[in-house]
Amino acid sequence: MPPLPDVCHIRRAQPGDAAALAAFAARTFEETFGADNRPEDMQAHLAASYGEAQQSRELADPQVATLLACRGEVLVGYAQVRCRPPPASVAQADCIELHRFYVDRPAQGRGVAGELMAAVRDAARAFGARFLWLSVWERNPRAIAFYAKQGFVDRGSTVFWVGPDRQTDRVLVGPVPPATA
Repeated sequence: MPPLPDVCHIRRAQPGDAAALAAFAARTFEETFGADNRPEDMQAHLAASYGEAQQSRELADPQVATLLACRGEVLVGYAQVRCRPPPASVAQADCIELHRFYVDRPAQGRGVAGELMAAVRDAARAFGARFLWLSVWERNPRAIAFYAKQGFVDRGSTVFWVGPDRQTDRVLVGPVPPATA
């Protein structure tokens, strides 16, 4: 495979992206968490969360913004911001959820995550939010460290299900600074 271009561009996903997004999302989730979960639990979660029909519904939802990070024509990351009430441990009323945030392993460490987070904050501002909240698996120290570097702070825990397996996620809240001119 030829090397990826250094320039990353972020764009809003369109309905025609559903199939590619479904495949990418399922692959990156499984690569990230597959080794730490039972295969049957992982398959149940992937089937419920990342099919093409599910992605089509999410892309059509006006309360969801799905952002794609691409290098050339290659999808290297994606994020999803959605209007959803935060858990009780989040005190800020003007919050929006950062529901998904994934960067493909070959693109990690190349600035994609920072560019994608900037686009996430732009999307959050477009929804009128001043804070982002998210949940991240307590056993994912790399992601927790990234979010801390981005200004997120721990605000408690919540339950996340992978199939029938109950897991604990940390709830983090981070700022959406005003847009710079």
